[in-house]
Amino acid sequence: MEVLRPQLVKIGGRVYRKNPIQEQTYQHEEEDDDYYQGLMECAEEPCETYEVVQTPQGFRCTVKAPSLLYKHIVGKRGDTRKKLEVETKTSISIPKPGQEGEIVITGQHRSGVISARTRIDVLLLTFRRKQPFTHFLSFFLNEAEVQERFLKFQEEVLEKCSMDHGVDSSIFQNPKKLHLTIGMLVLLSEQEIQQTCEMLQQCKEEFIDDISGGKPLEVEMAGIEYMNDDPGMMDVLYAKVHMKDGSNRLQELVDRVLERFQASGLIVKEWNSVKLHATVMNTLFRKDPNAEGRYNLYTADGKYIFKERESFDGRNILKLFENFYFGTLKLNSIHISQRFTVDSFGNYASCGQIDFS
Repeated sequence: MEVLRPQLVKIGGRVYRKNPIQEQTYQHEEEDDDYYQGLMECAEEPCETYEVVQTPQGFRCTVKAPSLLYKHIVGKRGDTRKKLEVETKTSISIPKPGQEGEIVITGQHRSGVISARTRIDVLLLTFRRKQPFTHFLSFFLNEAEVQERFLKFQEEVLEKCSMDHGVDSSIFQNPKKLHLTIGMLVLLSEQEIQQTCEMLQQCKEEFIDDISGGKPLEVEMAGIEYMNDDPGMMDVLYAKVHMKDGSNRLQELVDRVLERFQASGLIVKEWNSVKLHATVMNTLFRKDPNAEGRYNLYTADGKYIFKERESFDGRNILKLFENFYFGTLKLNSIHISQRFTVDSFGNYASCGQIDFS
């Protein structure tokens, strides 16, 4: 992290800086104390947009949060909560582990309640970002024709390029799981899944229907490209996806969905645009057929996993299959796909969807 360019955290329409501290992945609750000290430096200015209710005893404010994140507000032996209460002169009530509910902040002074709320939001956002992704917004690209053509691609690559370093059947995508990812999500409760469904429905009503015309988008999956700079040492090879009529409607649609979800905080902003692609070969599959690209790097407690990868030489694949045609698809639904799950068709299980027609 650059000293002159600290990370910014957006909360309640205000932007706060996260001052440089020693970065460590969250592994044990014992780290709460030191982590709290660093995080609170970015919450110096309270946010005035919170709803604070005046009561006969003083002031009250509530915070909605999934139960999985409560422990980060409590801290080891309750130390984090105690520090928050002492420094903001408030009382903070947190539901018991496993129980969904609201965090309740009460205090004699409105400014103290707002300060506590701001600090809690910073903690929640920071530790949420350390959670592994649970879901993703996607189009399914596993129509029968495309699956058949993909298997043909795999067969021909193995027939003509199996002597190239690192090329074998283990690094090919499961054809039933071919998909186009719009954005990755961390959904930690049923309420957050429902919120995502509602956000998708809003997108449909506000702009998706206009872009799609209330009809499926007809696209082609054709041509291949690679992710890294050296074609002789590839880790990911993907197929390109584009509108059959040559328009940019698909790109416009997914970019606007991404923008809306980023603005809501449901998707962390990493890119301004979605790369229209479907992974067809990935070296992470070599040791773990269920691996999911760069998003499979953290355990549930935020511990980084180092996955050693054996790259493959893709130069001949590019030369021989640069314009390989995988087929035509009609995209009619955006799904909330759940990672590490399989439905009855062998694809990722869907927790919700919107249809264009």
